[in-house]
Amino acid sequence: MSGTGPDRGGPEPDGGTDDTTVALTGYGTYVPDETVSGAEIAAESGIPEAVVVEKMGLREKHVCPPDDDHATGMAVAAGREALADAGLEPADLDLVCYHGSEYKDHVVWSAAAAIAEELGAENAYANESYALCAGAPLAIRQTKAQLLADHVDRALLVTASREEDLVDYGNERSSFMFNFGSGASAMVLESDPDEEWVRATVGESAAVTDGSFADDVVMPAGGSKRPPSHDTVDSGLHTLDVPDQESMKERLAEVSLPNFREVAETAMDRSGVESVDFLAVTHMKRSFHEYLCDDLGCDPESDAYYLDDYGHVQSADQILALDEGLSRGRVEPGDDVLFLAAGTGYTWAATCLSWRG
Repeated sequence: MSGTGPDRGGPEPDGGTDDTTVALTGYGTYVPDETVSGAEIAAESGIPEAVVVEKMGLREKHVCPPDDDHATGMAVAAGREALADAGLEPADLDLVCYHGSEYKDHVVWSAAAAIAEELGAENAYANESYALCAGAPLAIRQTKAQLLADHVDRALLVTASREEDLVDYGNERSSFMFNFGSGASAMVLESDPDEEWVRATVGESAAVTDGSFADDVVMPAGGSKRPPSHDTVDSGLHTLDVPDQESMKERLAEVSLPNFREVAETAMDRSGVESVDFLAVTHMKRSFHEYLCDDLGCDPESDAYYLDDYGHVQSADQILALDEGLSRGRVEPGDDVLFLAAGTGYTWAATCLSWRG
């Protein structure tokens, strides 16, 4: 990404009001150096290469080495880039929110606190927000509410994922997760910043959850229902599984597009947006991506970016797609950008942004 600025000093002491504008003033990304190609995934899984590359939409994805690029380290790298883009120092922050993967450096542990400490955000409190792959729009929505209602002026939202570690390429039931890649992104949100620092103004959001999907994607062991043991490790129960793939596929096919459409249209209506100029959406199979773009009136070649060179990087997808769109001239000042996401459980979420530059 491009665009950095000088330090702007600390925030004003008073919090926001109902009339306050919340803006995106900086963002950052990080991906590991190592990549795995669609051809390699095809060879390991036994799925034809054409299916992996064309149908699943995965030319390559970034993966982490076993002993480096853990969730906090990647989030810190993206966070530093976002702060530089916003012209801020870590001490200027009032809040650090981690909305990334629950698979992080340790279990039952605050990645947000560790990230804030590593960044040097000494004046910020840290919290975490979990909505799996629907996390970005919901974290923006929650943080915007805090910026409007609380004594919080500047917030850093960070996410990271290396859930590729949890994928078993020998398990055909979990093949829709073979696109899981690794990386991180970060956003700086501010209440009433100086106009010259505004990259985008944050509009309204919408979300819907269908809890009937709650048990469709699970890691069978490792939680309180089935604690880790020699038996669970030997039985390969610490990777993600879809116990009834056909049932989930059939039920999801009935509700996925209607729920994407509902949250998109609701967020747009609440924001006073009539059409989408750029769609930043969760990575999904190529045909559904194109169908969804068409349903929302977007040209997938010019009004979106398909993440077939990243795969699905959990709640980092939206910023990764935005960054690629900007670098290709697909996002211009005045454009209405829609962050659209879905995460297992199953939650669909959307947030509108008005791009300034």
